[in-house]
Amino acid sequence: MDRIRGKRFDDEPKLNMKKVFATIVAIIVFIMVIISIKNLFNKKNKVSEMPIQTAYFTIYQDGKYGVIDSKGNIVIKPTYEEMIIIPNPSRALFICTYDVNYGTGDYKTKVLNDKGNTILENYSNIQAIENSNATDIWYEDHILKYEKDGLYGLIDFNGNKIGECEYTNIYALEGIQKSIVIEKNGLKGIVNSSLSQIVINPEYVDITTLANENADSGYIVNKDSKVGLVSGTGKIILECNYSEIKHVSSNNMYVVNDGTGLKIIDNLLNVVKEDGFDDVKSIDGENIIIEQNGKYGVISTNSEEKIPVQYEDLKFACDTYYIAKRGDLYGIVSLDNVVCLDFKYNSINFLKTTNFYEAENSNYTTDIISRDLEVKLSSVIISELNTEKSYMRIRIDGEYKYYNFNFEEKTNKDVLKSNTLFLDKKDGKYGYVNKDGNLIVNYIYDDAKEQNQYGYCAVKKDGLWGVLSQNGSVILKPSVNLDDSLYVEFISSWHLYKDTDLDIYVK
Repeated sequence: MDRIRGKRFDDEPKLNMKKVFATIVAIIVFIMVIISIKNLFNKKNKVSEMPIQTAYFTIYQDGKYGVIDSKGNIVIKPTYEEMIIIPNPSRALFICTYDVNYGTGDYKTKVLNDKGNTILENYSNIQAIENSNATDIWYEDHILKYEKDGLYGLIDFNGNKIGECEYTNIYALEGIQKSIVIEKNGLKGIVNSSLSQIVINPEYVDITTLANENADSGYIVNKDSKVGLVSGTGKIILECNYSEIKHVSSNNMYVVNDGTGLKIIDNLLNVVKEDGFDDVKSIDGENIIIEQNGKYGVISTNSEEKIPVQYEDLKFACDTYYIAKRGDLYGIVSLDNVVCLDFKYNSINFLKTTNFYEAENSNYTTDIISRDLEVKLSSVIISELNTEKSYMRIRIDGEYKYYNFNFEEKTNKDVLKSNTLFLDKKDGKYGYVNKDGNLIVNYIYDDAKEQNQYGYCAVKKDGLWGVLSQNGSVILKPSVNLDDSLYVEFISSWHLYKDTDLDIYVK
């Protein structure tokens, strides 16, 4: 039986290995095609990951304050009655106020980190140092003040002391970055917070800056009813021998009054000019904007008339150009008094950071004008001016467009290089595409915002706002009415409070 069985099997056709191999190859190729198609589809709809710096934000919920991070995680639960102050959003340092006695004004503070642990425990009643100008409110971002026995001192964010706790008051010089006023025995000094050191000892009745917007050119100091000038590093430039020092300087020239009238002097106390003007508005190189009888013009340091004293206002712009006011309108004149831009604007400003002019028309739109006075964009509305990334977002004929500072039109992909999603519009509706232009979020929204620096996209539908994640998934369906909000901004499901003076997020 075994022999017959074996022979029968031996006589059957043998397996064709070539056909088997061909079949296997065909199956493998088929699988690879399927995988390739799948990968192609996935790649087409792929959204790269956005690099996000961790930041922290104050939140308000159910009448209490807390803290979230840039991922929307609650870092400090909303349990505090008073607003939590975050001096530097990139640092996990949160100042919490508690045990407030509104009758006496007494209170306590503690500082927490992102673990909820108390830090800087060796100091009591730690406070952030607030500052502001006409448009913004901010805190000194790496220096704090504390209180002990009714006196104040300064520490950095790591708890290192800056001088002694011996001052009756400490506050920021209004509108000036990095300049902290210290008071002792009724006299004032200055701490440069960027250097973390005292640059002017408290020995002056009053201190202001020579330039209205910064301390780089020095401080005007008042002592014994006379004023002098001290540099930003504490070096005496002019002794306190003057009744007045104007907030004007250039090329080491200053406008002073020694009791006999205004004079322009240099830092060696030589008199450059002392007559022919009622006031001095600015010194720009060797040219001086002067005022006489309520009108403005320009003379040189050797008294040569450059622009006649005939304008209601005059301001140096750049090169040889001056922004001038005639009647109620502004134009631009050259140093030889040639009108280079007609007097037809409500206002004109030259922006040094962008190297172009903004000129407001009578209908409140803006003309953007190059440094050489060519109108590059006419009757637009500037919605964003980003000097860090050198672009502007403007509204023209109801549409938003991007331009760089060379006035070249760009796409949002060109200027928002770190974004993963990009706003797009089709048939009157908004959606989002990836960097390759492939559709990620369908065109279903009535309004939307570009992705913010933390990866969130605010979207509007049927009059309500919601938010998408950096890959386009829905974090919050449109459900929030933000009609009263000046800015629409989300961190996860939290949105910026309508009062922009309070930098807090709510639900």
